[in-house]
Amino acid sequence: MSERYEITVEDDGTVAAVHHEASGDRWFVCCHGFRSDKSGSYERRCRRAVEAGYDAVRFDFRGCGESDGHFAESTLESRLTDLEAVLEFFDPRSCVLFGSSFGGAVAFHAAGTFAAERADAVVTRAPVTDTSSFDDYREAVATAGRLEFDDDEWVDERFFADLDRHAFADLESTLDVPVAIFHGTDDDSVPVDDSLRAADRLETDVLVQVLEGEGHLFSASAERRLLELTFAWLEAYGVS
Repeated sequence: MSERYEITVEDDGTVAAVHHEASGDRWFVCCHGFRSDKSGSYERRCRRAVEAGYDAVRFDFRGCGESDGHFAESTLESRLTDLEAVLEFFDPRSCVLFGSSFGGAVAFHAAGTFAAERADAVVTRAPVTDTSSFDDYREAVATAGRLEFDDDEWVDERFFADLDRHAFADLESTLDVPVAIFHGTDDDSVPVDDSLRAADRLETDVLVQVLEGEGHLFSASAERRLLELTFAWLEAYGVS
């Protein structure tokens, strides 16, 4: 069973969220990527989480999907604020944070800061751990003032000024929950080497699964493998 909610964020609009209910007391909270939303693969991931006994939540960051706001105002900090509001609304005692691509950056930074007391683990798919992934966008903004996408979405210097204030290095010694990273060898958006370097730098237990031939978007078979390994890994850590 699933139920939709609208969650107020700091009196500045609402976030659209969907809760997939289970019977346990563990939670699985999904953070979507840069220009993504809570639909599609996130619904499947939440359903698989429920099968494993987790209450699961997927939501749209402000400026994305069904949530309020404009994409141009969506930064890493605003997405952290959205996630914090979602966690405060559902108030799980403990949870697993799942993040894909830029959502991985959100999950990492949340687990290292305001969600540290709730997060039991972080699971990521092709996570952004190095701001160089956005270098092409940054150069376009430096040249034209803003970068426009094909659906009336755009970013400007505000996004990069905020991004530079959130260094992954700040988390390397403070993140103390187990981490799982899944990344494809053929990812041309976020290089797999970024994840390998991040795993080496983190001072916590890290599982890295490199999927041969997979790009930034996983195939159906790779997605099934991600979910199978994720919940087996969580069970091995007692997060189930």
